Amino acid sequence: MKSGFAETIRGLLDRPLASYCLLLSSSALLLTIGLVMVFSATMVESYAQQGSAFGVVVRQATWALVGLIGFWIAQRLPARTYRSIARPLLVLSVLLGLIILLPDLGNAAVGTDDRWIHVGPVQFQPAEIAKFALLLWVADSLARLGPRIASWRDLAIPLFPIAGLVMLIIGYPDLGTMLIIVAMFIGLLWSAGVPLRILGLLFTVALAGSTLLVAFEGYRMERLLSFSRPQDFADSWGYQAIQGYYAIADGGWFGVGLGESRQKWEWLPSGHNDFIFALIAEELGVVGCLVILALFGVLAYTGFRIAWRSADPFRKLVSAGVTIWLVSQMFINIGGVLGLIPITGVPLPFISDGGTALVVVLVAVGMLAGFARAEPDAATALRARNPSRLVRFLWAPLPPAPAGPSPQPTGSTASPD
Repeated sequence: MKSGFAETIRGLLDRPLASYCLLLSSSALLLTIGLVMVFSATMVESYAQQGSAFGVVVRQATWALVGLIGFWIAQRLPARTYRSIARPLLVLSVLLGLIILLPDLGNAAVGTDDRWIHVGPVQFQPAEIAKFALLLWVADSLARLGPRIASWRDLAIPLFPIAGLVMLIIGYPDLGTMLIIVAMFIGLLWSAGVPLRILGLLFTVALAGSTLLVAFEGYRMERLLSFSRPQDFADSWGYQAIQGYYAIADGGWFGVGLGESRQKWEWLPSGHNDFIFALIAEELGVVGCLVILALFGVLAYTGFRIAWRSADPFRKLVSAGVTIWLVSQMFINIGGVLGLIPITGVPLPFISDGGTALVVVLVAVGMLAGFARAEPDAATALRARNPSRLVRFLWAPLPPAPAGPSPQPTGSTASPD
């Protein structure tokens, strides 16, 4: 019986478009759960402030629609397009980050507020764009270096100074996002085969930089102190953690029921974004939390599978980088809610309320979907089907023909795509 089930799973995973289908299904389910939970978490406050329980979720659904359009565009673009926009997008991210760091300049230009830039009724976070930009630029740089990544000199100039500048600009106002970028950056270097001695040195530098950023901001030190003893800071930084624990404890195995949360009645701060996992635990219980973790597990497996099966070094690195980005952000968010690590205030991908984060994640996953279609076996199968021009126009063009018969090449030469 077990052998038959295992053979069935193995047969499904061996299908040419398995990566693509797994990516779409896990992402779609996470997005759907996110919209449902944002509605549940905000219905009370939205009704009190706007007279409609649907006010916040309609806004989030609008952002989701924008993100899905971005997904559709992203999966249609070839790898060479991402390589060509990497540097301009990185420059734009640095400029937007400087606007945040220089409030006088920001207020004179468009208006800023902590980690946000306001343009009329629209607000967005430059840090989210910086993740995507740095991912593309680092992957492109590593793919161009090829075997020279073993040389400290070739690797350090200009990769480390520019990446360090981006991390500093983003990390000063937003330490949580900087930690995600650091994890993604080191993960990209590891995926490219950079020697462990260099990775160890970079990790040490990142740890020292994070310590300085914590020491220079009093509220970060208070958050760190309240992490181990939230009850001693119940009137300040420990309040959110304690209310989150109450929500998790009330949920039990199967939860109090969808929409029946008590903590969302103005008890749990940021229950619709940073602490939405606590409300999931309260309403859907341990079972609901395990479903969320399983879907992220499928997403992680699929992302690394796409990286492993990609023929082009750039696609391989970007796929690994996106996966590390999403998994590390998920771990930082859920770890903070569960009290495993200090709270840093980053959203849960696909699920938390927040327009910029959702749109950028959907665009990144759309790019990953395009790379899944370009896997050698998937590309061969899609080209053999020869879909109509209408299908290609409405969904996605055919991927480039595979360069060789092997689905798992290990070369480091750039693809002509």
